[in-house]
Amino acid sequence: MNKIITILVVLFSIQGVLAADPTPPPPTPPPPPGLPIDGGLVVLFFLALVSGYYLSKKYISTKKGS
Repeated sequence: MNKIITILVVLFSIQGVLAADPTPPPPTPPPPPGLPIDGGLVVLFFLALVSGYYLSKKYISTKKGS
């Protein structure tokens, strides 16, 4: 009985390998032109913009008072 089960398992394994699609998947499309900008870079830009605004306000207010 073990020999029959082994032969059936081997035959089903061979059938599974032969039934696999031999064609490779299509290639991925090229990325769009331009540089990719992630969210962290945008947050860093706005953080620098806001901190620059507050630092300039502080610097200008101390210069006017002097």
